[in-house]
Amino acid sequence: MGRYAQFVIGPAGSGKTTYTNLIRQFCENGSRSVHCINLDPAAEDLDYPVSVDIRDLISVDEVQEELVLGPNGGLIFCFEYLLENMDWLRDKIQGYEDDYLIIDCPGQIELYLHFDLFKRVVDAFKSWDYSICTLYLLDSLFLTEPTKFVSGMLACLSAMVRLETPHLNLITKLDLLEKEQRKKVLRYLNPYAGDLLIEMQRGMHKRFLKLNQVLAQIIDEFSLVAFVPWDISDEESIADTLLQVDFTMQYGENEETKESFYRRSEKYLKLKSDKNNEKDF
Repeated sequence: MGRYAQFVIGPAGSGKTTYTNLIRQFCENGSRSVHCINLDPAAEDLDYPVSVDIRDLISVDEVQEELVLGPNGGLIFCFEYLLENMDWLRDKIQGYEDDYLIIDCPGQIELYLHFDLFKRVVDAFKSWDYSICTLYLLDSLFLTEPTKFVSGMLACLSAMVRLETPHLNLITKLDLLEKEQRKKVLRYLNPYAGDLLIEMQRGMHKRFLKLNQVLAQIIDEFSLVAFVPWDISDEESIADTLLQVDFTMQYGENEETKESFYRRSEKYLKLKSDKNNEKDF
């Protein structure tokens, strides 16, 4: 087996910790050995067992208290300190080299878009021979309007270009949407530029028309950003997401190993479905 790691990024409140915990459970039920790593020095309560925690090295609370920095300044200092002590992280994960890593990351998107600190951490994992997939999570509650969708899409694109890793974008919290809202959001999985341009232009001054045309053209012609729906109430959605991640970073060179994992996962889904049917009955 090779070395594999998911980096879970995205704005605060987009569901990164929930994603990490559910994927961990799904993998463990499929007999895949998984370890969760917390790289958020400002994290408070985590829903999953943490194998490696940056807060054991440094935390934002400590930095704010000692250096009188704000939350963002404290976070940047923590990552600068981590980069000076990457041997600590290397030693911590050495015992998990044959396992699957899920890395829960901070929610301040400036870290991915405006600085190279996080990229240097990702590059370190590359140098340690890890196959990597970065997942950018977007909250579906903020994607019910075309202008918000375009804003989120550009943030995804910026992260993808800066980090230079295999990349998937997840639309999260679909289970919290009303039926009509859900239909609106799901249209953005494969957006048609013409419809998107019309919707963006409604209620906007005509001076923005050229800008909107260019943005719609980028979406239509380059198809650089695609989205995967993530619904925690639908176990098939969880299985499909993990499958896409695995193929993105070519998990399991031994095809027999991969097939056996998904056979076990299918049994898990069937067992959970049978239990839910019993409850409904």
